[in-house]
Amino acid sequence: MFLYAGLVVDPATNCDPSGRECAPWLVPIAKWMGAVFGLAGLAHLVANPRRGSRIDLVSGDLIWWQNRFGAKGGKEGRIHPSRISAIRIVSQSDNMDEVHLYDLDGVRQPYFDGEVIPSPFEAWARKLAAKWPHIRVETQ
Repeated sequence: MFLYAGLVVDPATNCDPSGRECAPWLVPIAKWMGAVFGLAGLAHLVANPRRGSRIDLVSGDLIWWQNRFGAKGGKEGRIHPSRISAIRIVSQSDNMDEVHLYDLDGVRQPYFDGEVIPSPFEAWARKLAAKWPHIRVETQ
């Protein structure tokens, strides 16, 4: 918005109708503020989000991560969907819902929670279960 305004507003005409109050210096400041914030946001998206999940196209594993900076590092986990037994969504009235992922042995997978998958959580879990029907989606 600031970048757009800085590009389309002519600084010489940035005055009130009486012509007494002019601030032509605000237009380039707005333009540069918009450019800096826009580039910072884009760089954050390109670098890699700190939290997220994806399906590895080569192995087919579900991979999730937290506290990552760049392409590697942070806390992460992976499991093939054929090894997932259940996804449990626990509704919280005050806070964000809790999401737990369990393997076939009933072991809860570490670092997998509502911060690594998109909301709505139940819709995401049901899409995964539609592709792998043995996965139970439990809501509490």
